[in-house]
Amino acid sequence: MATVTIPTVARQDPRRWWALGALVASMLVLGFDMTILNVALPTMAAQLGASTGEQQWMADAYVVVFAALMLPAGLLGDRFGRRRMLMTGLGIFLAGSLLGTLADDVSLVVVARAVMGLGGALVMPLAMAVLPALFGPGERTKAVGVVSAASALGMPLGPIIGGWLLDHFWWGSIFLINIPMVAIGLTACLLLLPETRDPASPKVDTVSTALTAAGLGALIYGIIEAPGRGWGDPLVLGMLAAAAALLIALVLRERRMTRPMLDMSLLRDRAFFLNTMAATLVMFVLSGLMFVLPQYLQAVLGNDAFGTGVRMLPMMGGLLVAAKGAEPVVRRFGARAVISGGLVVLAFAAILGSRTDVDSGYGFTALWLSVAGLGFGFAVVPSMDSALGALPVERAGSGSGLLMTVRQVGSALGIALLGSLLAGAYTDRLDTGGLPGPAADAAGDSVVAAHGVAERLGAPGLVESANSAYVDGMGLVLLVSGVAALVTALFVAALLPGRWSGTGRERETVGSGREAAEGAMPAVAGGAEAVADRAQAVADRAEAHAQAQAVEGGGRGDGRQ
Repeated sequence: MATVTIPTVARQDPRRWWALGALVASMLVLGFDMTILNVALPTMAAQLGASTGEQQWMADAYVVVFAALMLPAGLLGDRFGRRRMLMTGLGIFLAGSLLGTLADDVSLVVVARAVMGLGGALVMPLAMAVLPALFGPGERTKAVGVVSAASALGMPLGPIIGGWLLDHFWWGSIFLINIPMVAIGLTACLLLLPETRDPASPKVDTVSTALTAAGLGALIYGIIEAPGRGWGDPLVLGMLAAAAALLIALVLRERRMTRPMLDMSLLRDRAFFLNTMAATLVMFVLSGLMFVLPQYLQAVLGNDAFGTGVRMLPMMGGLLVAAKGAEPVVRRFGARAVISGGLVVLAFAAILGSRTDVDSGYGFTALWLSVAGLGFGFAVVPSMDSALGALPVERAGSGSGLLMTVRQVGSALGIALLGSLLAGAYTDRLDTGGLPGPAADAAGDSVVAAHGVAERLGAPGLVESANSAYVDGMGLVLLVSGVAALVTALFVAALLPGRWSGTGRERETVGSGREAAEGAMPAVAGGAEAVADRAQAVADRAEAHAQAQAVEGGGRGDGRQ
């Protein structure tokens, strides 16, 4: 990507810290919107009559659109102006939040979440892209760290804020809270941010974007519908076949492109591939767990929405502690040992959690959640950092984009696959004998719906059966997650290149501050500071290199604004 020279005066503007505050507000909203819906799903399921599959769509609509459109969104900012597209993204996110506030059925909630995903795909990369226009090399590290911390803080705040809102207002308030914060961000961007662009950036590949969105959408649809319709259902098979065809066409098209949007050839690099797969698996498990856990805490254990959010903090606490402490541990033992060790810890926690029964209580849950958080943090941060470090100089940007996209796909598949596994196990184990047909069907939709049916019909036995069936299904989800984490740990330990030495091409990763730092943002943002530090050093070296080239070329880059 061509270097864009930023006027020095913009970096000295005293309003830059106010502009940073606006970006922080925007990233905070995106951070807690990734988790705020999870704690609201039981309440929304009860009030909207949503089945487990419909709850999966409410969660996945955001992630699928986000994953499919993040890369073309970054290119749009490069070509048409980063401030302009950032404001467009905030406006779209605002519209989606307003639609969610007014929604009165499941379909409108899914549409609102998809619109918010479109806005988030623009905001996430471009919020990082505008930082070089505001801050010079000496201040940029602090700015990247502040924006990263905002996204990190949003994740644990999501369940708490969502729980408090649900206890005091209607479920639409989880969307309403976005509106004033996004409005502040829009106003501040308009008044405080300078415009930057890179006219030499490649055009957005609309065909590849459409193939990505359609392929992922068909895949997620088939997986979510399979438990209710059956894996042999013609519609499910047709969707899965269409997804395979669309994604194969995407890969073939990208392999022929001179400047591909998704550089799939990078996956031939063993270090990049294994680290990317490790980070993706962690997001797969984390997203699935965040989907199944709130219903257990709220429906089975009987906590209110705010209590559910608070009780999810042990996992977030363990995750943030591990993410913060991962860097010195990696320096001491090497990335391969830390990643495989983190995955083993995650596997142990998931298998321990699979032993949960109806009478276990919250103390046991808090124990394995804390251990799971530690495993998440120690696995995802060094795997992301090592994946970026494995990239060649000239392919750092496309590689970090591929890493982000694959990891978001892992999140969507985690909700779809593990949610579908839960739905199938719950339905198989639920005893609806003696219930009228419509009531039995309603009870089979979700554990929340079963509680509602039991209350209407005065059937306490249904509550016991639903709780037991849900806990059994959750245990199966955790067991599968634990086995997957353990197998991945063995592959990482056996196949990942040896201890990271800090020399060679790992230290030569060059890309923009946006391209490298955003790799840490959407998922476990608590570890973003570690990757952001690397991104800052990389960006400074890239800037010095570009300036040297400009001097050698007779001031070739001076005219770009």
